[in-house]
Amino acid sequence: MRVRDVPGTAVVKPTPPALMEDAGTGLDYGTRPDRLPGLLTPCDRFFVRNHAPTPRLDPRAWTLRVEGAGVRRAVDYTYDDLWHRFPLVSVVRTLECAGNRRALFAAECGRRFDGVQWERGAIGTAEWTGVPLRDLLEPAGLTGAAVEVMPEGLDEGRARRPMPLAKALAPDTLLALAMNGEILPPDHGFPARVVVSGWLGAAAIKWVGRIEVSDRPLRVPWNTDDYVLVTPGEPALPITSTPVACLVELPWPARLRSGPRLVRGRAYAGEDRVAAVDYRIDDGPWRPATLDGPDLSGVWTRWRFAWDPAPGAHVVRVRATDEHGRPQPDATPWNALGYCHNSVLPHPVLVA
Repeated sequence: MRVRDVPGTAVVKPTPPALMEDAGTGLDYGTRPDRLPGLLTPCDRFFVRNHAPTPRLDPRAWTLRVEGAGVRRAVDYTYDDLWHRFPLVSVVRTLECAGNRRALFAAECGRRFDGVQWERGAIGTAEWTGVPLRDLLEPAGLTGAAVEVMPEGLDEGRARRPMPLAKALAPDTLLALAMNGEILPPDHGFPARVVVSGWLGAAAIKWVGRIEVSDRPLRVPWNTDDYVLVTPGEPALPITSTPVACLVELPWPARLRSGPRLVRGRAYAGEDRVAAVDYRIDDGPWRPATLDGPDLSGVWTRWRFAWDPAPGAHVVRVRATDEHGRPQPDATPWNALGYCHNSVLPHPVLVA
């Protein structure tokens, strides 16, 4: 499969500061939280996480191969096969990079972590349309020994990450061909990417060209050296679902005019549902915010509360709780790579 690169361009779509936050790598751009217009994140402002420049792939030459010790035969699919041989389904799902809020984690700990210095914008929600992954695996003939499924990308780094067979066969694990009703954009995985419901964004491999079905657990850099929780005295733990956290749809810091307003945001709990969101102004009591849904796992929930602030400096705190009663903590347990930060954030707001 030939990759056509354009010199000097690491990503394809425009990334204007009015919509996107530059993470400083030339490859990675977060969504500005105050530029989220609805439940779905538009393609033009959906966050971009790349390990290498966006490849330009020709769908006429592209093929997808399913192979490995866990199937009876290798199967190849063309781009047209995916569109015309299989029923297409659409699901709304949220993707979040496990390193989201790493820069805020660093401020909390008083030290810098390696990795992309994300603020709050490495999260987004889209309607993904494509073929359930299980429909693509079935013609290859899964053996009784199959245990893991690993999509592999066609980017320079050949990004890849295994998942258990049960997760691969879940009805909402897709090989996506479209995003928000449009053909998948290049920066988001054209011609095909995986969407793994509720899991970290690194599992949603882009530009997929190969899917390995294995009869043994697979160890690759993306589940041994990176995208793992490393704590003293413990083995590295691969990250799957991300923990419950809130996103306030205001700049950081925020400057507001005085007068009544609605403060809005989103809460996400990975594979779990969001059960409640509470807010606190300065040193006041915690109060319940209104949840606007959807009440689903794998999708962020929108919330809001009314506020008529007095002029001056304020601190707004918002805390989400998942369906198992687990709230956001005041501090996130330290891990060496700065992943899964979900502390309650003291959001500074100046009211004129």
